[in-house]
Amino acid sequence: MGEVFPMPAVGDLFTDLRGGDRRMRVSYHEGRGTVVVSLWAGTVCKGTFQLAVGDVARLMEVLSQVDPSGGTPFADVEATATTSPSVAPSPDQTGDVSRSALPMGGVPRVA
Repeated sequence: MGEVFPMPAVGDLFTDLRGGDRRMRVSYHEGRGTVVVSLWAGTVCKGTFQLAVGDVARLMEVLSQVDPSGGTPFADVEATATTSPSVAPSPDQTGDVSRSALPMGGVPRVA
């Protein structure tokens, strides 16, 4: 992945709900003006994302909508699920952009 730096003064480490040795490290690098989110499996970094400091407020706004008690702030998604249980909510409603939520189509060929 690249060079591993010691944890800066501002940052934290989170454990994945799925258990195992999965971790997410979030660190603020003032000199570079970035917040780095890295995904770890044990001592191996599997991927990183560098968020510009200017985007932190937008991320915080999204996270502030999460109910720590486990409730959902998305009443429209909940209403859709209760009124039409046979229809899965769209990625626009859930934010799920995993492969299973994407429309199935032809596989692009790469040269």
